[in-house]
Order: sequence, then C-alpha cells, then structure tokens
Amino acid sequence: MSEVVESTPDSAPEPARVNRDSYEVRLPSGEKRDVTAGTPARELISKTSGEGWPVVAVRFNNKVASLDRPVDRDGEIDVIDLSSRDGGLIYRRSLNFLMIRAVHDIFPNLKVYINHSLNRGYYGEVYSEVIERSGPVILVQSDIDRIKARMKELVAEDVTFERAEYPIQEARDMFEAAGMDDKVALLKYRDDDVVSVYRCGPIINHFYGQLLPSAGYISDFDLKLCEPGFVLLFPPHGKPGQMPEYQHQDRIFAIFQEYERWMRILGVRTVAHLNELVDTRKINEYTLVAEALHEKKIANIADLITNNRLHPRIILLSGPSSSGKTTTVKRLNIQLRVNGLTPTVVNLDDFFVEREKTPRDESGEFDFESFQAIDVPLLQDCIVRLLSGEEVDVPKFDFIQGKPVKGHRLKLKDGQPLILEGIHALNPGLLPSVPDGLKFKIYISPLTHLNIDDHNRIASSDARLIRRLVRDSRYRGYDAVATLGRWPSVRRGEEKNIFPYQGNADYIFNSSLPYEVSILKQYALPVLQAVPRDNPLYSESARLIKFMSYFREIKPDIVPRHSLLREFIGGSSFKY
Repeated sequence: MSEVVESTPDSAPEPARVNRDSYEVRLPSGEKRDVTAGTPARELISKTSGEGWPVVAVRFNNKVASLDRPVDRDGEIDVIDLSSRDGGLIYRRSLNFLMIRAVHDIFPNLKVYINHSLNRGYYGEVYSEVIERSGPVILVQSDIDRIKARMKELVAEDVTFERAEYPIQEARDMFEAAGMDDKVALLKYRDDDVVSVYRCGPIINHFYGQLLPSAGYISDFDLKLCEPGFVLLFPPHGKPGQMPEYQHQDRIFAIFQEYERWMRILGVRTVAHLNELVDTRKINEYTLVAEALHEKKIANIADLITNNRLHPRIILLSGPSSSGKTTTVKRLNIQLRVNGLTPTVVNLDDFFVEREKTPRDESGEFDFESFQAIDVPLLQDCIVRLLSGEEVDVPKFDFIQGKPVKGHRLKLKDGQPLILEGIHALNPGLLPSVPDGLKFKIYISPLTHLNIDDHNRIASSDARLIRRLVRDSRYRGYDAVATLGRWPSVRRGEEKNIFPYQGNADYIFNSSLPYEVSILKQYALPVLQAVPRDNPLYSESARLIKFMSYFREIKPDIVPRHSLLREFIGGSSFKY
C-alpha cells in the first residue's frame, strides 16, 4: 500500500522516485543493500528492536511509515518500537480503534466520542442517535466490564488494522455511508488527493497517523468507569508494559466538563466546526466569545482573591511551558486593580542560579525545569523580608550572561499582595515557612477541549509545543530543531516538577483558546518546514505539519491586543 504524499515542501527533499527494478537502502544496522522494488519494509528489519521491544513501524527517509511501506526509491530505514514516543502514539491510536470496535460489537447503535486526556488516559463518552437524549448515554460498571472483555477477545483474535488509500471523495462517501458525519465534515477541508482509511472488521476509521499492524501488539490497557463515560488507560510514553495507577482528578475533570458544555452550546466540538466558522465568516464573533470567557475567568479569580476572608498576601501562579503565564499575570494584575488592590509581580526566573551551577538532565543538558535551578534560599529570604515590611533587593537574571545581575529594590505596602509567577510556584518546598492561609495558588494550562473529530483528539502538549515553536522562533532566536530537541527534556521536567503539584491549586485556569492553532499555523509552518529531511527530528516536524493541515488559517488581525495569543505572535498591548 502506498503512503499519502504530503503537500508541504521540504528544505531537504526526499530522494526522487524513479521507476527502477531495485533501490539502494540503508538498513538499521548501517548496511547498504540493493532491494527489489515493492519489497515491504517489514521484510528488511527485525521484529524486535535491540532493546527487545516489538517493532511497530519504520522511518523511511525520516518519515514515519507502516511496516508494509513498499520500497519505491533510494533511502534509509530505521525502526520504531513501542518504547519510543512515535511508537507510543501508534499504540494509543490503535488502542482507541480497538475500543471503538469493541463498543460497536456490543452496542451497535452507540457512537464513541473521545473527549480529552484525563489522568494519563483518554476520557470518552458514548452517544445514541436511536435513544433520544440530549447528552451522553450514561454507562455503568457492567457496561465497562463487557467492553473491556470484548477488547481482550479482539486482542486474543489478533484482529488486523488494515490501511488503504482512497481518493478523498470516495473516502467521504464511505464515511457518509457509515454514518460518520464527523469524518465527512473533516475531509471537506483536506487538500490531499487521497486519504488513508483504516478497517477493523466491520468498521472503518481515519486517523492522522499510523496504527499497529494488528491488535495482537496490544498487551497493556485498562478501562475505568468515569460517569457519564469512561477513561481508557495505557502505558506512559517510553515505558511500555508499565500501567499507571488510576486516581480520578475531580477538579481537572470538572474544568474539562465545563468547557465541553460551553463548546456544545456554541456548536464547536471539532476542527470541522471551526473551519465552517472560518468559511462562513462567523469566526470573528466566535473569537470574541472565546476571549470574553478568558476575561470572565480571570475576573473570577480576582474576585476570589479580593473576597477571601484570609486576605492572602502571596498569589502563586504556576503552569507548564507555554501556558501563557506571563500574559495571565498581567491580566490578573489589572482585574485586581479594578477590585482596589495594587499587586506587584516577582518572576521566579529571576532567581535562577548561575548557569554553571544549573543541574543537568540525563542527557547532560542544563535542566532549567529542575527545582534546584532556583536559588530557593535567596527567594525565601526575600519573600519573608518583604512580608515583614522590609525593603529588599530583588535580582534580575540575565539570560545572555547566564547569571543574576542587579535588579530593583522592592517594598510592599501594608496589605499589598505579591504575585509570584513561575513553573515551581506551587511546589510546597518553595515557601514552607509562609502559612498557606497567606497564599492563593493558581494553576494554568491549556487544557485542550477542541478535537480534530470524534476519535482524533488534540493533545494539550501539542498545543503548547506549537505555541513554544512560534515564540522561540520569533523572540528567542531558536529554530525548530532547537525547540523540538529540547521538548522531551521540558516534558520530563514538567512530569517531575509541575504536574504533581497541580492539585495544590485553589483555582485551575484553562488557558486554551479553541481557535489558536488556526492563528499559530501560519507562523509555525515555515519554522517546521525548515527542518532538514536528514535531521532525526524531521518525523516530528512532519507530524505537526500534518496535524495543522486540518485547520483553516485565520488572519492574525482578528486576535485582540490583550489576548494571551499575543504573547506568542506579537502585537500585544502589554510589554514583556
């Protein structure tokens, strides 16, 4: 089966396809071999990697492809096993399809909708067009048990995930006949001549990435009841065979459910719905509503702080990379002033230790996400003295020199609140000597609630990565290779130093804007397209390009000057 040909340009093009009887291919061992044209990649590689994990796909000329990808040009083949991030994504997509098939086998009249991530898994619901309900069909434990049992049966049967290419109109007709309106609407906006369609027994589907060859590769998963739906659990990236312990996150779940209800009211649940607004020129009104919701939430936070009977003095704001912390602090500052408070802001980044004292990660690179990268004793001394009414010298970190320099003197007025912003702000070890009653803790993250379609979700981490790619290229002088190369270390630091403390927050602010990818796309595409094909990060850049290809572009002048997005694209009414 042939691959979908991407319409995006490469700075280092793939070797041209020339019809020949054989091609020269470099194998994972480094050996070069003349290979007969049409030979599937699986015949040229081992079934397991050097670490013993099953090989589930390949990179052909640095682009992810199925094991059945035929050799049709000169190139290089590398293996993708389950321990890699690409392998993990393939595993999760396939597990999704397996679960959808199991639901279809047991409840033929129910449709699955994958809503969002939750507790290292995917939260989803089922809907019925036969039973008249305004919301999801509520599942009970016996339903979950039956679905899970059927999934295990399908794994034991080793049912296949068959992939084929169809002209895009033919694929749309297939999905329309299957009653999959979300796929029909999505493909309306595709520019490809052909599109991939997967089949598992009696059902078909479309995913924006590869799947496993068959269900027999799926060994670890769990399905948990989470009314009104379920949570599908799987191993973390890089840790095949290690299942996470399920602990329901009530507050995160409530935030997602609130935004899900809001999206349903506005009639925008998928990218196709968003694209329709762009085409019908209704996107301006939708943008204003989305931004107004942000403003309302920030005003709510300010009211909670102002009316708090404990009169908190320190407002701690934390969140992972590219959450929009800086702009949110500025907007919160304004809302607090509206309420009669005059906060001052201190950035945790100004308390970084000197560059040579910064801890290093497992790759030997500077680990700026480490708690030890902060001069915690100096910070604690400054904060305690400020709360005591003293005038204090607050440092300024010079990122070019890699060391703290002279900052400014600061003294708090009686009752004046201090906003302390940074990724470690919610860490209990940051200010242990300050009573919790004097603190108000805010966690911010773009908890994405817009999906590509019913079965292809948008990862919050991808939304943040695209934000970071744009910001790094426009304001920090980093190209996509630098940003993509650094991202795994950033993610490890978040897992260790940020996510464990999100439950400490008094308020969780969802900084996602449903229309943001349509804005960021025009800035991110040129950066990603500049990644050379011979660079190991090319496959990740190609994945993000494919992801963004589902979105219609929106002109940036639609973005309000006070929007959080202006932190990344420029033109903000705030100074950074």
